Amino acid sequence: MNKNITLVILAAGMGSRFGGLKQITPLGPNDEFIIDYSVYDAIKAGFNKIIFLIKEENYDIFKETIGARVEPHIKVEYCFQKNDNVPLYKEELKNRQKPLGTAHAILCCKDKVNEPFMIINADDFYGRDAFIKGAEFLKQIKDEKPYPYGMIGYLVKNTITENGSVKRGVCEVKDSNLIKITESSVGRNEEGKIIATPLDESLESFEVNEDDTVSMNMLLFTPSIFSFIENHFEEFLEKNKNNLEKCEYLIPDILFDSIKEDYATAKVIKTTATWYGVTYKEDAEGVKKALKQLVEEKEYPNHLWEE
Repeated sequence: MNKNITLVILAAGMGSRFGGLKQITPLGPNDEFIIDYSVYDAIKAGFNKIIFLIKEENYDIFKETIGARVEPHIKVEYCFQKNDNVPLYKEELKNRQKPLGTAHAILCCKDKVNEPFMIINADDFYGRDAFIKGAEFLKQIKDEKPYPYGMIGYLVKNTITENGSVKRGVCEVKDSNLIKITESSVGRNEEGKIIATPLDESLESFEVNEDDTVSMNMLLFTPSIFSFIENHFEEFLEKNKNNLEKCEYLIPDILFDSIKEDYATAKVIKTTATWYGVTYKEDAEGVKKALKQLVEEKEYPNHLWEE
């Protein structure tokens, strides 16, 4: 089915010192960034628009580097995450340096997204299979209540690094639907077992099976999510009025609220793709080797944008 679908790349976490950030560290054989491979895979999977969600001060350098490479191949738009576009508590928030969170980031794209869309992080390598499955899901969903949202589910063994623990959402899945996510620090112990330590300190650590499902923040929505985010934003800010400098309005929380309120469902679409990323500086060499191998296996061309 020929249907417009959009990829929203969350890159507002980049700071002003663009050249020293892991999102744009050259890792490919010809100095490609991880974000280049995400766009390339999205195009191959059938996405026909990319939206980069960035800080406004990074627009020129972002457009001159990443934008210049990908704009000849797919429609590209830019959105800015600003804290001063929130009417409630506007004065208190406008000088806050830290972004307000991923739910607010998505809301900042509202005026440029009118079709089913997927969100990803700028600094994660997700793998072609994940994009293909996400595109297939978006092309067939119907925008009617309860709205059919989705999540690409990874095998936990394919998302960890030997250099330390990583943050992952450990998922409880029933009949292919997402029931619960426990945000955790996940890694192998000395015995080689995968252990999840919940970020909620009131919860105890638990062992995770190799093939259990985790979330990598690769989520699928229809534009109906914007109304839900807007309708719950004031409540969130009021609840956190004494913590406006640090609170974060997060999309996983919004997703679960939408499920609890029967506004939406969340299907888990499983992938066997392997995640790569630079959580630790020691990860960089491993990512370079993995990308080099994928090029040698003809998964990607040697010069990504010159094929």
